[in-house]
Amino acid sequence: MDAVRLIVTSRRALAATGGVPELLTEVWQAQALAQAIGSRLAVVGPPELRGEALGLTELAGRGCGVLSTPEFGPGELRAAQLTEVGEARQCLMCLGGLLGEVGIALVGIACSVDDEAMYWQCMEVIDAADESRDRVLEMLRRLADREEALPVREAG
Repeated sequence: MDAVRLIVTSRRALAATGGVPELLTEVWQAQALAQAIGSRLAVVGPPELRGEALGLTELAGRGCGVLSTPEFGPGELRAAQLTEVGEARQCLMCLGGLLGEVGIALVGIACSVDDEAMYWQCMEVIDAADESRDRVLEMLRRLADREEALPVREAG
């Protein structure tokens, strides 16, 4: 499945989730998807994105590592369904939105839990999601710089 469809599915699932355990599962799914997209862009994406894409892979992996790995049935892990990234700009714009929503959801959890360990766990994942989103924004900036430079190269 292409990245944008998976991101849209994740955003819908995140928005429709009720309880904390289900919400944390969706946060984990989103982080795993960001990791898979980063990995794919690092291998086959535009050359100017590859370093930031590797960073995204590492940061999103850190976000997954902080949370307990949920148990998924066959076909439930969205990241495993990723077959293509498609147009990098659209993918990154959607992924940035998803990571922002993940951060907001985690703030909500952190504000509502009584368990101090869960609070700090949320803080770590918020940090990973925020840094991942920063990488996505940097990749979007690099794409914009490349597009601005293209007409100059073609004219020269």
